[in-house]
Amino acid sequence: EVQLVESGGGEVQAGGSLRLSCAASGFTFDDYAIGWFRQAPGKAREGVSCISSNDGSTYYADSVKGRFTVSRDNAKNTVYLQMNSLKPEDTAVYYCAADLDSIVSSLGVSYSGSYGHWGQGTRVTVSS
Repeated sequence: EVQLVESGGGEVQAGGSLRLSCAASGFTFDDYAIGWFRQAPGKAREGVSCISSNDGSTYYADSVKGRFTVSRDNAKNTVYLQMNSLKPEDTAVYYCAADLDSIVSSLGVSYSGSYGHWGQGTRVTVSS
C-alpha cells in the first residue's frame, strides 16, 4: 500500500523552529518528487515547497523563502522540511505529497493536482 506519513508538527512560539518529516513506503521513492502543502483554518490548500528526485532541485513559495529548507534522504525514503523563524501565519495542517518527477514538472510543482499520493497531515500551530 502506498503511504506517506508526516510527523514533527506541534505548537511553538513565533520565532521558533520545527522539523517536519515525510516517511514514504509502497513506491519507488527515488523516482518521485515530493511536495509540501499546507492548509490554514478556513483557507484553501497552498503549495509550500517541493524537491525533485533527479537533481534535488527545490521550490519555495515566496512566503517561506529564506526560512524553510526542504531536503531528502533517499536511503531512508524520507523528506524533511526544516522550518525556522516561524510566524503565526505559518499555522496550518502540513501535508506531503508525491508523484513522478515527469508528472510534477509537467503540471507544476506548486499545483496540488500534480501529486497523486498524499499523507494525512501534521498540525503546526505558531503562537504570537
